[in-house]
Amino acid sequence: MAAKDVLTRDQINAELAALPDWRFRLGGLAAALKCPTSAAALDLFAAIGALAQEANHHPDVDWRYDTLFVTLTSHDAGSKVTARDAALAKAISTAAREVGAVAHPELLRSVEIALDSADFAAVAPVWAAALGYKAGESDDLRDPSGRLPTLWFQQTETPNANRFHFDIHVPASEAQGVLAELAAAGATLDRSSEPAFVIATDPQGNKLCICTEEGRDA
Repeated sequence: MAAKDVLTRDQINAELAALPDWRFRLGGLAAALKCPTSAAALDLFAAIGALAQEANHHPDVDWRYDTLFVTLTSHDAGSKVTARDAALAKAISTAAREVGAVAHPELLRSVEIALDSADFAAVAPVWAAALGYKAGESDDLRDPSGRLPTLWFQQTETPNANRFHFDIHVPASEAQGVLAELAAAGATLDRSSEPAFVIATDPQGNKLCICTEEGRDA
């Protein structure tokens, strides 16, 4: 397999079986690596930078005190997972163990904002101009720097009165714990589309979706 070959979902799952630190998230591989100290996190950050330079393949790394949030995707392959991503993930995990870092997949959460619209092409330019976003997939807008949440348009002839909702992406391994917390907090859960997503409604009727990587292609 060539390094730039896009992996199928079955191939990604096979790679993840040997990558316990990592999860498949929104077209990439992601890990949250908690280090013993902030200094150790900086050492790991430097090690990741060196590995990235050596591989000529550069992940997104967000340093938060003693924790690094790392995302690997191949932008030149359409922001999909390739063999390069799996290889670099293995190398990063090795470097993480050397500094005593521990993976915390429960910290891996990301948010997409969904907007109901009967004609999203009519409103998308307004949101793109306001946010400085660019077109991503056919029905969404994305921050070119990858810092802000994706805005996607849910095509519907009958928009909800509350047109916005959050899609909160969590690893499938952590989803049941999150759903239990939501139920305990008073949310009503619609599990009809589980495991891909569960619709949660708060006591005032506001909706959100807890989404996982299950039931989605690569």
